[in-house]
Amino acid sequence: MDLHSSFPGIADLKRRARHRVPHFVWEFLDSGTGTEAAIQRNRIALERIGFLPSILHGPIECDTGIQFLGRDLPLPVGIAPIGMSGLVWPDAEKLLARAAAEAGLPYTLSTVASQSPEDMAPHIGQNAWFQLYPPKDPDIRRDMLNRIKTAGFSTLVLTADVPVASRRERQTRSGLTHPPKLTPRLLAQIALRPTWALGMVRCGMPRMRALDKYIDGESALPPTAHVGYLLRTSPDMDYVKWLRDAWDGPFVIKGVMRAEDAERLQQVGIDAIWVSNHGGRQFDGAPASIDVLSYIRAATCLPLIFDSGIEGGLDILRAMALGADFVMLGRGFLYGLSALGAQGPAHVIDILRQDIIANMGQLGLPNLQNIPSAITNVDAAAQRM
Repeated sequence: MDLHSSFPGIADLKRRARHRVPHFVWEFLDSGTGTEAAIQRNRIALERIGFLPSILHGPIECDTGIQFLGRDLPLPVGIAPIGMSGLVWPDAEKLLARAAAEAGLPYTLSTVASQSPEDMAPHIGQNAWFQLYPPKDPDIRRDMLNRIKTAGFSTLVLTADVPVASRRERQTRSGLTHPPKLTPRLLAQIALRPTWALGMVRCGMPRMRALDKYIDGESALPPTAHVGYLLRTSPDMDYVKWLRDAWDGPFVIKGVMRAEDAERLQQVGIDAIWVSNHGGRQFDGAPASIDVLSYIRAATCLPLIFDSGIEGGLDILRAMALGADFVMLGRGFLYGLSALGAQGPAHVIDILRQDIIANMGQLGLPNLQNIPSAITNVDAAAQRM
């Protein structure tokens, strides 16, 4: 089957994915927090950004490759961490890691994934990143750093924007708890999705395997929180400095939305800053990530990673035009996996590649080194012309 004729865009994969997973799984994957205004804000803000197309530039051979954090990469995009990916689709983390390794792109495993670093060691490539939710106990911290380094992860990402559990109301209404409890309501939803159900029978219901050795028992937690919150702390700059001293590879801070934070992080030796509002899944009052990107770019010379709201190759170019050096995508890859199974992530990568090339052609770009200035209010600009 020609996947591009049936699923030419990520939106097509999203529509199919919704009908392939149980309702409570869909709500886990697709929801934000609060009224989901931050999700809408991300999308609206990206749509406001445009470019003036180029003409009469003759034939162009488009090179989508970049160099980032000392690596040559074929595309300016990687797979972002999503906790409990294995709940969305059986063996999700391994399938995503293999697709990224085959494409030569970064894959980021979450601390609260359904596979441990040791589980993932045979499946990751040279561009394996690990996203750390900050453990409070220094001994656990040291042990986790040793485990992820031994497993082959080269880049450490500290997520700094989850000081408390978010309130994801759609998840609560769906009946999902952590860990999932197979109530009659959830079992009825599972019965309607046999492919997903059979995969879970084969793989077993997911749990946060990286944390197994540290958890003795569970305390009372909000229904959308999980056992990881029993170990976490809300980090400060001393915590960041501790990690910088303890980790000898590239070190990234994820969840930066203020220019002054970028300035402070540059001073303590961070290798890159990840601009993100957690895809609208953490704080509904946050601005669109793309709206703060240019301010953070002006405040630091560090490489910038961007996520939140990315839905295609044009969005990637939009982010790069406003200062991003690299872009991460999370939900889109899980839409692909849920829609098409094991071949889904590679198809998402191909969609992004083809979309980037098509839009580079419209802009007359032979490479990604000098993306033209973006128009940050397309409607207003059109009225002036």
